[in-house]
Amino acid sequence: MSGLRGDMIRLLAELEAGGVAFIVVGGVAAVLQAVPIATIDVDVVHLRTEDNIARLLAVLAKLDAHFWPDPGQRRLAPRATDLAGEGHLLLQTSLGRLDVLCQLAAGRGYEELLPHTDSIDELGLHLRVLDLPTLALVKTEAGRAKDRLVVPLIIATHEERKRRS
Repeated sequence: MSGLRGDMIRLLAELEAGGVAFIVVGGVAAVLQAVPIATIDVDVVHLRTEDNIARLLAVLAKLDAHFWPDPGQRRLAPRATDLAGEGHLLLQTSLGRLDVLCQLAAGRGYEELLPHTDSIDELGLHLRVLDLPTLALVKTEAGRAKDRLVVPLIIATHEERKRRS
């Protein structure tokens, strides 16, 4: 996890310590699997059950999470109904930016993504991260320029890992 900033590691540790069921996706998932990129936020897909949403809300409250950008400086906190939906919650926390994604493209929520994850145990954390082939697929489907730029690095890293094992 040496490619992650300390605040990102602490943010993941808070989610894990809070008992939240989540999958790390996006740039952090890539970094955790040795893809040589930089990222500015933590992206997770959470299990959308009532109990898990309650645990996630408790962690978000502890971290003073609020929606961003926040031009009106209202510091609106996410609600259970926000976390139970299908959208993306872009949040600022005391430990940095956290994007809580209810689901990815094509209706891929926690349950659909779970079979496409790898387990990573480092620095006392046990994390589920989106596997590299699926990460490349969702980045390709997103179609954003920043995603198209990292897909070749994700694929190359995956190929190198396959060659070494």
